[in-house]
Amino acid sequence: MNYIQQYYEKIKSGKYIVSRRVEKQYKRLVYDIEHPSKYIFDENKSSRPIKFIEGFCRHSKGEWAGRPVKLELFQKAFISALFGFIDKDTGLRRYREAMFYVARKNGKTTMLSGIALYMLMADGEGGAEVYSIASKKDQAKLCFDEALNMARQSPYLSKHLKKRKTDLYFPLTMSKFQALGKNSDTLDGLNSHCVIIDELHSIKDRNIYEVMKQSQSARREPLLIMITTAGTVRESIFDDMYEYGCKVADGTIEDDTFLPILYELDDKEEWRNPKCWPKANPGLGVIKKVDDLKIKVKRAKSNPNDVTGVLCKDFNVRCTVSTAWLTFDDINNEEIFSIDDFKNCYAIGGADLSITTDLTAATLLMMNPETQKRYVTQMYWLPKESFNERVHHDKIPYDKWLERGLLRLCEGNSIDYRDITAWFLEMLNDKEITPLWIYYDSYSAKYWVEEMKNNGFKMERCIQGAKTLSLPMQQLGADLQAKKINYNNNPILKWCMTNTGVETDRNGNIVPIKNQAAKMRIDGLASLLDSYVGLYEHYEEFLRAIQ
Repeated sequence: MNYIQQYYEKIKSGKYIVSRRVEKQYKRLVYDIEHPSKYIFDENKSSRPIKFIEGFCRHSKGEWAGRPVKLELFQKAFISALFGFIDKDTGLRRYREAMFYVARKNGKTTMLSGIALYMLMADGEGGAEVYSIASKKDQAKLCFDEALNMARQSPYLSKHLKKRKTDLYFPLTMSKFQALGKNSDTLDGLNSHCVIIDELHSIKDRNIYEVMKQSQSARREPLLIMITTAGTVRESIFDDMYEYGCKVADGTIEDDTFLPILYELDDKEEWRNPKCWPKANPGLGVIKKVDDLKIKVKRAKSNPNDVTGVLCKDFNVRCTVSTAWLTFDDINNEEIFSIDDFKNCYAIGGADLSITTDLTAATLLMMNPETQKRYVTQMYWLPKESFNERVHHDKIPYDKWLERGLLRLCEGNSIDYRDITAWFLEMLNDKEITPLWIYYDSYSAKYWVEEMKNNGFKMERCIQGAKTLSLPMQQLGADLQAKKINYNNNPILKWCMTNTGVETDRNGNIVPIKNQAAKMRIDGLASLLDSYVGLYEHYEEFLRAIQ
């Protein structure tokens, strides 16, 4: 029985408590071993990297310094899956990409460093280039330095490896291992054999992933491993890869070359139940100390400011920043709808205008008269002239959103408000959705308001203060938590909401504020909130109109 089968048997028996997706993934791997088709399982290839790590690598820190590395079964099962499945016709590895999602202090750096050394020295690739990538070079060097120290502790590895100024060199095959930071402009021209992306959640620059993936195109058996805990920055490359990994693990997407191993809680509230802690911490009790986690959980229970950090880093619960308005679970809703279903319907509009820097956002809020469920459609605008610079500088995927039709460009270097008018007319004339009122930021351009009025729209000024916004914002938050708002899984609105914090006055009234850096926009939320002010002020009238 190989390590994958051993691990799955212990999962089934209840000895190992894992997440639903981990169990599902290993069940599928066992099935693939026992019922081979395009890919077969090669026992020898699956065990080679494990034998290399345990035979030659040595711990470099703490009480285990100098002793041989002994991998845990969950690590062996992952490595076996990564290296053991091969194409029966070509003999090449099945998996080219993997996401290993695990809470902190579960031995990820040791495992990664061992894999990096194997790919550098023993994978049979001449001139192999192995890279450790992270948002900051200091983070990327954690894996590199651990590999270097593990090699120095090993009589065999230290004899055959050479530390140069910027890399670790293996003269026998002219291969190298190097740590690289986030500056994507310096990554072009690489010929990567193995790429390890450490703490994917902290990387905001999508170019790092794309450039490093492209750098492997000339290799026969490239390998890209993403290893990470959860993070607080939403709609980044982490969210994209995590959601893709979930779909592969759940079986909703078929990708024979992508291996997702996602150690996480199945439900956010499981962090309070010690029996569920191993779901995100497979090394708990062996690598990660139980008592340390108990102390963190106890502190978080009595101090709400510590909850986000514990959930995010120790239990892999995706969160927004600690002072956010709502949690990511509150915000996240992946339901979708067709705008065509609202033909001949009434709506309430909202608009948040900008000139050059912020996003401009427009909203239409519809409602089902029977269920009173809310449905939201939006459009966003940025100036065309500065668009490419914004994508490059801000590291926000505006270009991806433009491709999906979620965002439009205005000619020149500023927002042309006639484009916003054109969208409302498009929704009115083409989609036959009639806004009864359109609420707009009181700082909006006067000529735009007049233009909208001249086109027959009823415009309502929305003062951006606590007296006007507090109750509608509280209601909006409650409706999001209750999943009463279907916003068509719009990633821009989701991103804006996760960037939103609240400012509370002495009377308990709240207003939205930017919760992170200036480039992290909240304009989509502001536009939606304007429409919610309209819903709050005209609720009964609106309900009568749509019935």
